[in-house]
Amino acid sequence: MEREPLISVIVPVYNVEAYLDQCMESIVDQSYRHMEILVVDDGSTDSSGDKCDQWAQRDDRIQVIHQPNGGLSAARNSALDVMHGDLVMMVDSDDVLHPECAATLLDVMLKEEATMVVGDYIPFSDGQPEWPAQEQPIFRRYNEQSAMLAILYQKGLTHSAWGRLYRAELFDGIRYPVGMYYEDFAIIYPLLKKCDKVVKVDRVIYGYRQRENSILDAFSPKRADVINIGEKLEQETLLNDTQYVDAARSRLLSAYFNILLLSNQDKNTDHKALKDRCWEGIKRLRFKRLLDPNVRIKNKIGILASYLGRNFLCNVVGRNYSPKA
Repeated sequence: MEREPLISVIVPVYNVEAYLDQCMESIVDQSYRHMEILVVDDGSTDSSGDKCDQWAQRDDRIQVIHQPNGGLSAARNSALDVMHGDLVMMVDSDDVLHPECAATLLDVMLKEEATMVVGDYIPFSDGQPEWPAQEQPIFRRYNEQSAMLAILYQKGLTHSAWGRLYRAELFDGIRYPVGMYYEDFAIIYPLLKKCDKVVKVDRVIYGYRQRENSILDAFSPKRADVINIGEKLEQETLLNDTQYVDAARSRLLSAYFNILLLSNQDKNTDHKALKDRCWEGIKRLRFKRLLDPNVRIKNKIGILASYLGRNFLCNVVGRNYSPKA
């Protein structure tokens, strides 16, 4: 890019009045200025929509889209449909950016000629994140295959939408599935299929807020979407990309473990059919995953525990299982 590239920053907003100002301030105060900021008020019922409009009056780079509530995917898609940027960055509206977030990711993208650049994040709950001192960054470079394997084996890369910079053309013909949890996992396969080079930079550029009322803190049968996505990916790799079948099955096994143990913690509903589905999936996949040297140790411990029986796995191993584990 010979000219200064335009970054489209996409911010879906829904009932985050307590956090929105902090998020928006961290975006408009970025050291890199050439941005359009697309803020999508997804049918908020608190003062978030008004706050969005107030921010647009303060900074002419901000465009606000008001729409009926359709969920995170619908909000991101609305912004993707109207963006003009050369590059895209997703920001959740309760999170915050390091002041050099955009500049850091852009610098790496241009120097490395990357298609996607991923930074590190730091979790926080209240106040500002305690940004660590920034040392000379370490780069990890991936092609399509190595990036796909790293994400599916859950080693070194995640499928999160935020904390990264994308070339805008990656989203040509790709949109987030509306009404689905784990929407970022659902599109990571087609996105990576279009990536020539992914770079992970070992520098904290994103503050991820941990909230008690987050989607990931409570169990809902909708969380089984991760299984649906994983099973679809397994079938797609079997048909079209056999080099990724073992990795896809490793990720699917992780999803079965996750949903089985979390549903077991819900004392209000038995979720029998869902638990049975997960258990059958674990039994189907566990032996070959135990022999796969790329499967992470955590999953192998789960596999060994599963051979002691479903009750042992759920009631002993899963007693203190974390939703974010």
